[in-house]
Amino acid sequence: MFEFAHSGPPGGQPADTLGTETDLKTIIGLRWWIIALVCLGTIVNYLSRNALGVMAPELMKLLHMSTQQYSYVVGAFQVGYTIMQPICGLIIDLIGLRLGFALFACLWSLTGVLHGFASGWLSLAALRGLMGLTEAVAIPAGMKVVAEWFPNREKSVAVGYFNAGTSLGSLLAPPLVVFLSLRYGWQSAFAVTGALGFVWAAAWYLLYRSPTGHPRISETERDAIISGHTPATTQRRSIREVLRTRRFWAIAQARFFAEPAWQTFSFWIPLYLATQRHMDLKQIALFAWLPFLAADLGGLFGGYLSPFLMKHLRVPLIWSRITGVALGALMMLGPACIGLVASPYQAIALFCVGGFAHQMISALVNTLAADVFDPSEVGTVAGFAGMSAWIGGLGFSLLVGALADSIGYTPLFGALGAFDLIGATLLIILMRGVTSDARPRQANGSASTPA
Repeated sequence: MFEFAHSGPPGGQPADTLGTETDLKTIIGLRWWIIALVCLGTIVNYLSRNALGVMAPELMKLLHMSTQQYSYVVGAFQVGYTIMQPICGLIIDLIGLRLGFALFACLWSLTGVLHGFASGWLSLAALRGLMGLTEAVAIPAGMKVVAEWFPNREKSVAVGYFNAGTSLGSLLAPPLVVFLSLRYGWQSAFAVTGALGFVWAAAWYLLYRSPTGHPRISETERDAIISGHTPATTQRRSIREVLRTRRFWAIAQARFFAEPAWQTFSFWIPLYLATQRHMDLKQIALFAWLPFLAADLGGLFGGYLSPFLMKHLRVPLIWSRITGVALGALMMLGPACIGLVASPYQAIALFCVGGFAHQMISALVNTLAADVFDPSEVGTVAGFAGMSAWIGGLGFSLLVGALADSIGYTPLFGALGAFDLIGATLLIILMRGVTSDARPRQANGSASTPA
């Protein structure tokens, strides 16, 4: 399947740096094919979860749900996802990416198919909770792949590519889900988007191996990956030790303040366009995917911004990530004004600004986990940081459900802009003195005890 002479994505490393062997038994630039496979899995993951948001206006009528009951359905997914992210990170650290990712993909696919049997908001909420438990593997697994397969200088680019899957899945959901629903009934939308995960799980299990054990990787590429990593610590730390570090909380709080925006875009845009901008299902299908296209561009821009800053402005690795996060936080002032514009097309344009800004923030904050933690700890760190993120997303979704009908969406959108500015400010404060080494450095350059 992977017999291609490929040395990397546009703007990647030159062919004479990594993966230059041409033996037919090896695959040139294998790490980029691996991240493409992760991206495909993330697309499938987000396609199945976003089917609910697209169908929300129709399902609220068919299943007789109120806005607050819909927020409980969304909240059930978020609770399951929140609880399970650190557990998923621990599981894939223990049993490995190949089996762990495939297993969870099969489970989320089965749950997605079963959505078509929901008969009310309670049964739908139960199924969403199960989906949250299983889909929580996506980001911890993706970040672990990046930590294992990419040298430090390429990690932000790799995260940008795999993180693009979150937006592509969300982008594809409106036209595909609306088409299936109008053509074959609403149940078919969940059946098809759910079943795609079975196909991906089989491909992943057949094709994935770690870089140290993959039979198709060249020695040149394997050596370059290993030499490009920060040397691992000699002893793996306990979960408690990892969670006590200042840099973990820098990442966790940034994700806590950023996630409400993304979950608002994923679960509430179609309902907002239907109830506040008076669009029908076909109009939503035409326009609701645009913010996620912008999000794809933002994730890729953030990935390339960091190496650009390092190369041309001599910005240190960690601060090249943080600079992009700060820029994205300033851009989030755009979607904060969505409720103030008169035209629905202006609102969609500001949603696009928000999608671009958020995914730039997301790609760079996620990359920080691979920058400052050992590869053996990245799954755990990403899982617990993701738990923090989804606590923020859950709380805000319940707030939207409780207040949208009474005070409107305008102040709620305004809060999203403030959240990212707070998160970026705290990230700058907490990351002071942290280097790209596995542990923070003291002034004399020796390894220090985690703060």
